[in-house]
Amino acid sequence: MTKLQTIVLTSVFTVFCATGLAITQDGAKQDMNAAGTDTKHAAKDTGHAVSTGTKKTYNKTASGTKSAYHKTANGTKTATDKTVDGTKTVGKDVGHGTKVAAKDTANGTKKLGDKIAGKPTPQ
Repeated sequence: MTKLQTIVLTSVFTVFCATGLAITQDGAKQDMNAAGTDTKHAAKDTGHAVSTGTKKTYNKTASGTKSAYHKTANGTKTATDKTVDGTKTVGKDVGHGTKVAAKDTANGTKKLGDKIAGKPTPQ
């Protein structure tokens, strides 16, 4: 009887240990599977975040570039308009100054001619 009890006890112990070992291995396998899945999801999330950040940066850069272009174009147009207006004003002023100088020169020449001719100077 003792021998039979020993065999039965050993068999039960062996079956119990083997079952426990199999359950532990399935648990480790499942843990590894879960870890792989978690890593996969984290990589996807990171990829999406990088993609979104890159798109936002691109759009902001494009928008800033367009804005800078339009501001430069408007500034150039304003500067051109002011230069044209300034040139016209200067041209008018030079033209007026030239007319005044020509009249003064003509009057001075006439006076000199009158002096030479001996005509009296009008007062």
